[in-house]
Amino acid sequence: MSDLFYRPELKGLYIGKPKRLRNQEGQELHSGIFKLPAEEAMLRKEGFDGDGVANTKAHGGPDRAVCVYGIEHYRQWNREYRTRLSEASFGENLLVENMEEENVHIGDIFRVGEAAIQITQGRIPCSTINKRTGLPNILQRFTETSHTGFLCRVIEEGIIRRDSAIEKVEEDPHRVSVFYANSIYFNNPEFVEGMRRVTDVPALAERWRKRFEKRIAEAELAE
Repeated sequence: MSDLFYRPELKGLYIGKPKRLRNQEGQELHSGIFKLPAEEAMLRKEGFDGDGVANTKAHGGPDRAVCVYGIEHYRQWNREYRTRLSEASFGENLLVENMEEENVHIGDIFRVGEAAIQITQGRIPCSTINKRTGLPNILQRFTETSHTGFLCRVIEEGIIRRDSAIEKVEEDPHRVSVFYANSIYFNNPEFVEGMRRVTDVPALAERWRKRFEKRIAEAELAE
């Protein structure tokens, strides 16, 4: 997308500590997916003040401090499922527009309010989003479309407000889009050349790097 039309906008700010709740089917969930709207929040290296995750092995940490999702995908799922999903249904911290996976790259840096964040990997969704939304195959659709959202590390700490501006301040020179990396990870796991291109990005989250490197090694061993 041309920079002329590339106008990222913040549409929502959400934070929340892990909770135990029951969904419509009576299943108990202990998760940090339940976020609430916030007017402002302090973003630190480990994430937002007042925010948290339940499963620290699968979520959180400096490479995955901020979860970002596109409002375009809410429109997509609402049309597809003929529903109206509530805000932060997928547990994102930042709901954005014009930052779809096809248009942003691993390593890109954005100024958001007083803070600066860098994209590190695509989000790896889990079955909690099925339970949270009551849509039984939404996880499958996330991975089929590669519209999972993405995760970021914090380059500069600072306050983000609900109406803060977003500006891309640095584009990673490798230009590996989140969509490209997601598509390989979820739908083409034997594409060694593509995986190598992803792991060549220095800003890639370390855990994602290790997963790709393991797959590369397994593919080479099988040759």
